[in-house]
Amino acid sequence: MSRIFLALLLFMFVTKISVNGQLEEWCIADEQTPDNELQVALDWACGKGGADCSKIQKDQVCYYPNTVRDHASYAFNNYFQKYKKKGGTCFFNNAAMVTQVDPSK
Repeated sequence: MSRIFLALLLFMFVTKISVNGQLEEWCIADEQTPDNELQVALDWACGKGGADCSKIQKDQVCYYPNTVRDHASYAFNNYFQKYKKKGGTCFFNNAAMVTQVDPSK
């Protein structure tokens, strides 16, 4: 019984449950995707995709770390959170993935 309790406790620390009881999910750039592909997906997310990318612009709060991967993760997640209940996905031409581990930690 103690193993089950410890496993449950560990699960609770690495995942977050939202207020409505659902597991929280984030959309992040896939580590295996090359920067040039991430840049194309980032440009789409911040353009036609409708993500709010104002916070990853120079001199803004989420500009650093200034990498294509970090900026793409921000934009992908912004898009995903904004549109997932309307059918939006975390695909970005296979450049992204869903995680239940808070990427800000």
